[in-house]
Amino acid sequence: MHKGRPLPLRPAGSVAVGDGVDLLETEDGGVVFLFGMAAWCWEPGDVVGRRLAAVSLRATEAASAVEVASAFGIDADTLRRWNRAFEAGGTEALALQKKGPKGPSKLDDEKRAEILLARKAGKSMEEVADVTGVSLNSVSRALRGNDPQVPAPAAATSGGLVPLARPLPRVEERQAARAGIISGAPPVVCPGASLPLAGALLVLPALAATGLLEAFASVYRSTRAAFYSVRSLVLAVVFCALVGEPRAEGLTRLDPVDLGRLLGLDRAPEVQTLRRRMEELAEMGRSDQLLRTLAETHLASAAEACGLFYVDGHVRAYHGTARLPKAHLARSRLAAPAEVDTWITDARGDGVLVWTAPPGASLTGELRTATKEIRDLVGPEARPTVVFDRGGWSPKLFAELYAEGFDLLTYRKAPLRPEPRSAFSRHEFTDDLGRHHVYWLADRRVRLAYKDGRHHRHFECRQVTRLDPETGHQTQILTTRTDLSADEVAFAMFSRWRQENFFRYLRHNLGLDALDSYAKEPDDLQRSVPNPAKSAAARSVREARASLSVAEATEGRAVLSGLRNCQDKEIADAFAAANDEVSDRVQAAKAVPARVPLGELHPDAERLAPERKRIHDAIRMAVYNAESALARLLAPHYRRADDEARKLLGEAFSSPADLEVIGDELHVRINPLSAPRRSRAIAGLCNALNATETRYPGTTLRLVYKVKDT
Repeated sequence: MHKGRPLPLRPAGSVAVGDGVDLLETEDGGVVFLFGMAAWCWEPGDVVGRRLAAVSLRATEAASAVEVASAFGIDADTLRRWNRAFEAGGTEALALQKKGPKGPSKLDDEKRAEILLARKAGKSMEEVADVTGVSLNSVSRALRGNDPQVPAPAAATSGGLVPLARPLPRVEERQAARAGIISGAPPVVCPGASLPLAGALLVLPALAATGLLEAFASVYRSTRAAFYSVRSLVLAVVFCALVGEPRAEGLTRLDPVDLGRLLGLDRAPEVQTLRRRMEELAEMGRSDQLLRTLAETHLASAAEACGLFYVDGHVRAYHGTARLPKAHLARSRLAAPAEVDTWITDARGDGVLVWTAPPGASLTGELRTATKEIRDLVGPEARPTVVFDRGGWSPKLFAELYAEGFDLLTYRKAPLRPEPRSAFSRHEFTDDLGRHHVYWLADRRVRLAYKDGRHHRHFECRQVTRLDPETGHQTQILTTRTDLSADEVAFAMFSRWRQENFFRYLRHNLGLDALDSYAKEPDDLQRSVPNPAKSAAARSVREARASLSVAEATEGRAVLSGLRNCQDKEIADAFAAANDEVSDRVQAAKAVPARVPLGELHPDAERLAPERKRIHDAIRMAVYNAESALARLLAPHYRRADDEARKLLGEAFSSPADLEVIGDELHVRINPLSAPRRSRAIAGLCNALNATETRYPGTTLRLVYKVKDT
């Protein structure tokens, strides 16, 4: 007997679900094959049959839940929901259920007319709902597009976009949030022409590279019912900073509708809403985890700049009434209540990590913390270079860090021994931005002496000295890097000003010194602090000695002039008593402890609560890094990018733009800028950003940028 050909194990055009399981869906319906044999099938439009096949595959363990969900184009939660419905109600429970109210709608023509008449009478929507006996949602649906208290939209442009289009009110989502149903309204793009501030959407591709939104989503996972999701809150802070309002109060100076369009909402959150929600995040105590997540993302995306790290502190002055520890303000040249933050930046000056230093901490102590953080980020095999100022000078610390696998780069601290002029030679260097540098350098090995307990030791390293040929001033640089040329060492050390520029830009433009939160916490009352009584006792000793010296000098002049008898017993007794007084004061001063617990002096001492500040600093750092990335992309298209890149970006961020959804793309067409060359530069940046194929946050819309008339 003739035998037919066996069925193929995987039918043509099918999708593999699991081992021996395939799914074939065409216009004629769908079929699930088990080892080439049809096991389940359904007709076109048969939703129940398709869902039953998916549930059966999982129930028989023919494939895993992940495999079934992926093949049927659903997520695992949906598959689990189908399975629960089938177990509870059988096949009928797999049918599509009508959404919303199951009863007849109250919104007939008569009720709509009643609602419109009440609205025309000047009643609020809540009052209309009470008078007509329907819900606020029903009132909103009845008035949609026909609300007499809402101005009619402007006429559409020739391209079909409405100038200054206003987003539709999100009444249903706000009610759902109040009812505890949703934890964030989904973004809905409002198409329109010449929408203010829409140019700020240019930052989204660079912001995506920082991982800011993903970091917040992973660290602050919350099911709290709210209209504004964590993503919307973070983007609100980002867009405010980009247009020159980096503090929460800036929301009062921006049109909430203009900012709301950027978020895909009808309006931006109010100041009190933003503060309350940020405080809720701060109460979770996860800012360290957030910053660590951002740092890990930064190292993964900018590995070429993360072999060298700049470490320095930034002092934030405090002007309130709380009793805070003092720190030296270099800008004011005085000590004042302040908090000190320690920052780590990469070789390009982009922010990596920040934390609040303990009161009175020195840079040498913070370097130990910084190297531990860097080691955790780069791994045990890497040998990073740490760059710092003279405040971290400690040959003993240098030896310890070098033994732990770190290279060092710093300025040498005085006293310095000048190099002879004959030791210098001319070096030329071109940096990563294409700028040309000329240095006069001397290069040699040096040994630094230090004391380790009772032992005297030496730390050997390399010294590169730069000569200013005009003034003769010499700047000595110490490093353990032997693989770099002398000009590379000099450039890396002098590029420490990139971190200073980082601080300066964040202070002037992104609110680095902003208080952000009025919350305070008790200081460590057991912390050892200098005892002011010690200074008072020492001053008393100095005053007694000064008085005795004056008396002795006066008496000596009287004796020499013959006015006094040097054998006068009364005078001798007085001097003896004065000497005894000095001795008593010296002994009393020695008995006064030099340091005491803080609680003995100031039991009400406080510190600023750091959590909310750190959350805002994480956003500021991501915004700065995003702007830096855009500035680097802008450089090939703008001749003055070295000096004006950020100014040009600021103009683009504040520019109006058209928003239009075409298919699965969101087109952002920015208005021309102040000069054609600036418009052409932003157009070149747009082309580079389009290549990233970034999605608008919270949607599947791909961002497409363009400058009009270019």
